[in-house]
Amino acid sequence: MTGPLANKAFRRLFAAQICSLVGVGLLTVALSLLAFRIGGTGSGGQVLGFVLALKMIAYVFLAPLAETLSAGMPRKRVLVSLDFGRMLLLIPMAFATEVWEIVALAVAFFALSAGFTPLFQAVIPDVLPDEHDYSLALSWSRIAYTLEAVLSPVIAATLLNVVSGEALFYAAALAFSGSVLALLWVSVPQGTFTSRGGSLLKRTGYGLWIHWRTPRLRGLVLLKFALSLAMAWVLVNSVVYAGARLGDADEFYPILMACYGAGAVLGAVIVPKMLRKTSDRTTMFAGTFGFAIAGAAFALAPPSSLQAPGLIWVVFGIASSLTLTPGGLVIAKSASSRDRPAVFAAQFSLSHAGWMIAYPLAGWLAGYTSLELALLILSMMCVAVTIAALFVWPADDPQELPHTHPDLPTDHPHLTTEPGTGLQHLHVHSYHIDDLHPTWSQRTN
Repeated sequence: MTGPLANKAFRRLFAAQICSLVGVGLLTVALSLLAFRIGGTGSGGQVLGFVLALKMIAYVFLAPLAETLSAGMPRKRVLVSLDFGRMLLLIPMAFATEVWEIVALAVAFFALSAGFTPLFQAVIPDVLPDEHDYSLALSWSRIAYTLEAVLSPVIAATLLNVVSGEALFYAAALAFSGSVLALLWVSVPQGTFTSRGGSLLKRTGYGLWIHWRTPRLRGLVLLKFALSLAMAWVLVNSVVYAGARLGDADEFYPILMACYGAGAVLGAVIVPKMLRKTSDRTTMFAGTFGFAIAGAAFALAPPSSLQAPGLIWVVFGIASSLTLTPGGLVIAKSASSRDRPAVFAAQFSLSHAGWMIAYPLAGWLAGYTSLELALLILSMMCVAVTIAALFVWPADDPQELPHTHPDLPTDHPHLTTEPGTGLQHLHVHSYHIDDLHPTWSQRTN
């Protein structure tokens, strides 16, 4: 094996991710069936919509808090405990008979996921310190996410031929048990998640503070929001388009989403090769602009046959991967190892806040205007936010910055590690916002 898969720790982390993704996919189908069984045709959709809304709220508000509460605890123990907790919560879900039971169990599950996912993401750069290997690992991760979205419904449908809907919760628990075993087997870098001083509010907002002070991270947030505006139309309205414009949602919706998934996989494969020739910034901007241009062109000249929409959905998939895949690389470059969990948690929270806006907006616009006009409006909004990101994230974005520390004593640990010159202690190193470097400037006091 070559690349990241040659690393034993990453192989096991990747196996844990795949098992976890399958478990989440099966859980989504199982929750949908359970909501319909309890709520019926009258309120089943409302129950599921409420549960999914709570999921987004948990992701937005609990991810930074979970990272803060895990500070000072061993990395492996935290990850295994959160994953094991998710597995255990799936068992009682199979026996839920009331709406409040679904809501309580689902909120607990999503709260643990809000803690687990960014912490898991923060460990991978330490396992793969080589930037090229890490970029390949991000591509593998994006492929896994895409294939899960396509294959989980297929797996669930296959299982439903031989088991009841409730049994999908057990199948999901079995998938999570594989994730737990893989995490128990993996060897992660020793140490604990960083414990910081200050109030709970300050510690919880530390990752958000780093985002606000780091230009490329502000740009990353804007780019992900820009993409979510246009991409939400695809995820929300593809089924409507298949039924209203192609004439048969049952037949053509899976084809459209398969085309989107194929494009996303192709895009994830392309990204590492692009990053060898150009910057992560250029790659991500190409993705958002490409998605918006494809969306606007499709909206202005909607084709009547399936072949053209299928090709456009492939382009949508490629463009989404160009923007989403390098995100972890940008975060890894923008924070020290000790601060990455906080920054990943903040990014997880901020990106889901964008989806909280984009999802309902895509549905509302399509219902209030038309499918094509909604896509055109969202594509133009995507362009506008992307242009804003161009100004926020400058093209001249060096990893290392010269700066001074006039207030630090000569024997300060930071100057011992990175010696400075002169009375101002001028030195150059990989620059991250932290307590010693609170502003993004070439002269830090």
